[in-house]
Amino acid sequence: MTDQPQGPDFSMVIASTVHDMKNSLAILSQAHHNWVERLSQEQLEHPEHGVMEYEFARLNGMLVQLLGLYKLGVNQLPMQADYHDLDDFIEAQLVHHKEVLDSRGISASYSVDGLTPLGFFDRELIGSVLNNIMVNAIRYADKAIAITAGEQGGELFITINDDGRGYPASMIEHQHELVQGINPISGSTGLGLYFAGHIASLHARNGVAGRVELANGGALGGGLFTLFLP
Repeated sequence: MTDQPQGPDFSMVIASTVHDMKNSLAILSQAHHNWVERLSQEQLEHPEHGVMEYEFARLNGMLVQLLGLYKLGVNQLPMQADYHDLDDFIEAQLVHHKEVLDSRGISASYSVDGLTPLGFFDRELIGSVLNNIMVNAIRYADKAIAITAGEQGGELFITINDDGRGYPASMIEHQHELVQGINPISGSTGLGLYFAGHIASLHARNGVAGRVELANGGALGGGLFTLFLP
C-alpha cells in the first residue's frame, strides 16, 4: 500500500496567488493612471471615475491585508520600528489616496501636535493599517475626513475621523473581540479590525502593547478610529 502524495499547502497557494494578484493589480492600476491623464476634466468628474478609483484602492488594501494576515499566521511579518516624522508620514497617506478623495469630492485634512513631531513604529505596517482604515472612511464619509496625531497618557495616538453615519453600535460594543464573523447584511468579515489590532499589538514597549479603539463622534461626528502606540 503506497502513501498518497501530499498536495500543496493550501495556505501557501492562497498567499502566492494573492501576491500575483497584487502585482497584476499594480500593473492595471498604472495603466489606468496613464489613461486617466488623457481624460478631459468633464470625464474626470464623471461618477464612474470615482467608482474605479475607489475600487482600485479597496482591492489593493484587501490584498495587502490578506498577505499580512498570512505572514502573521506563519510568524513571517518582521517588525522594523524606527522614529518617523508624523507630518511626513500622514501627508504621504493622504497623497496616496488623493485621486480617490478628489473623485468622490471628499476633503481630507490632518493635524499633528507640535509637541509630538515623531512617532516610533514600523512605517510599512502602520501604513497598511491606516490605508485600510482610510479606504473604509472614504466609503462612508459624506464630505470630509480628518486625521490627527499626538500624545495621550504617554502613548502616541493617530485618529481617522469622518463625517459619515459612524460605526454600527454592535461593532463598537464587540470591538475587542476583534473577529466578529461575517455580517450577512454588510458583508463585513471583521478582518480589517483583526489585522489592525494585531499590527498594533506588535508594537510593544515596557510591557505595554499597542491597541485600536472604535467610537463615534470626534470633530466630524462620524466614525472615529484611534490607533494607540506605546
